[in-house]
Amino acid sequence: MTATKGLEGVVATQSSISSIIDDQLTYVGYRIDDLAENSSFEEVVFLLWNLRLPNKLELDAFKKELAENMEVPEAVIDQLRSYDLSKVHPMAALRTSISLLGLYDEEQDIMEEEANRRKAIRLQAKISTIVAAFSRIRQGKEPVKPLKDVSYAENFLYMLNGKKPTEIEIEAIDKALILHADHELNASTFTARVCVATLSDIYSGITAAIGALKGPLHGGANERVMKMLSEIGTEDNALPYVKEKLANKEKIMGMGHRVYRNGDPRAKHLKKMSQELTTLTGQEKWYNMSVQIEDYIKNEKGLPANVDFYSASVYHSLGIDHDLFTPIFAMSRVSGWIAHILEQYANNRLIRPRADYVGPNTQEYVMLENR
Repeated sequence: MTATKGLEGVVATQSSISSIIDDQLTYVGYRIDDLAENSSFEEVVFLLWNLRLPNKLELDAFKKELAENMEVPEAVIDQLRSYDLSKVHPMAALRTSISLLGLYDEEQDIMEEEANRRKAIRLQAKISTIVAAFSRIRQGKEPVKPLKDVSYAENFLYMLNGKKPTEIEIEAIDKALILHADHELNASTFTARVCVATLSDIYSGITAAIGALKGPLHGGANERVMKMLSEIGTEDNALPYVKEKLANKEKIMGMGHRVYRNGDPRAKHLKKMSQELTTLTGQEKWYNMSVQIEDYIKNEKGLPANVDFYSASVYHSLGIDHDLFTPIFAMSRVSGWIAHILEQYANNRLIRPRADYVGPNTQEYVMLENR
């Protein structure tokens, strides 16, 4: 056996959900560019779960089902109120809330296909309500109940801010959710599949995935991008800051991606949205700094921006707290996690790799009194 660090290049399973081939990301064979420009997040979720696009009647019914399942048990909200929210990271709160949510689902341990699909709807719907409620409770405000007749993206922004969002705000969140929905066998998706391959329940799988996404090398990257931009402060300081970081052999967050050689195909959509939103809100410096950094790192290191790089300035322009960036990522990626969990259940085999042992061999046991 030969160990491969980070499992890089190892093909661990077969999947029909998404692919990354020749730097092109597809969901069930549909190019991410076409989906980002033409579809809605609800349409993409339906696609990932059913491996086909819905017709209008199916999509309308799916949207309605999501909206009708967005309210969460009061016990989950009470738990959020009990935290010292000045010290609790939103991803830790979200991880615990999803785990708790399972206790209030009578079908939690029912493993039939239709029961799992009903749980999938409930999870996808309620995660947005939990993220919004956390944000408002932390600000000393009451959570806002979801609406019944608006899109997933609009509902989230409404619950987050307590007012109807503008069309460009809805478009920005909807597009970001589409772009983050799935990404083949990434760390959190693999975690979810490993968990449910033991035939554990879907809530356990999603809780495990959120734990993996929390790390700064995965979902936490966009939060750290905005931290970097905030530290830079002004456009004039962008290149000196980056040059100093590189001289100190420090990593520039949001640049490059392990599975793309010529650039992340998702980045350009959020780059365009960042330009529009920062211009609209009078915060052009965030976009201008980002472009300077991207151009310099691409020329010096051959690393183009990934999806996290411009999502940071998009979310910031929408007035979203920086530590909510990763929970919003989770709101989107739960759709992909669920798709992979359902696929794992449908053709399951326990995931149990081996390790290349490099420790000592044939040691003789010495009795305690002789050590």
